[in-house]
Amino acid sequence: MTDELYQQAILGKARDAVGAGKLDDPDAVATVNNPVCGDRVTMEVKMSDGQVAAVAHKVRGCVLCEAAASVVGANAPGATRAEIDAARTALTALLRNGQPIPEDSWSDLSMFQPVTAHKSRHHCVQLPFEALTKALDEADRE
Repeated sequence: MTDELYQQAILGKARDAVGAGKLDDPDAVATVNNPVCGDRVTMEVKMSDGQVAAVAHKVRGCVLCEAAASVVGANAPGATRAEIDAARTALTALLRNGQPIPEDSWSDLSMFQPVTAHKSRHHCVQLPFEALTKALDEADRE
């Protein structure tokens, strides 16, 4: 992989590991795997009044997956499902089409722009969002 792919912003976000750990008594827990590379993300959520009150994650994966989980950890608390879905949609548009992240979305997602040129790594960045979505789906069923 190129130095561009592992730029300092991505490395720093992965190192920060915002939200890494476990929650006491989460409302929902979801684990997703990337069978291509072996990345695995477990996401725990606590909900309150239609918003994510807290999120925690455990990542066994690459730096891109760790950085994306840290972005989720930093931005999901206080967000509604609609806001999370909009951020996930914006990330997908960035990765697939190079579309800029809207100002009203999670701005730190822009750091993943270099990943657009590496299609095989898109799922690494999207995996934490898949885990969060799955956990939110589970919380909605409760």
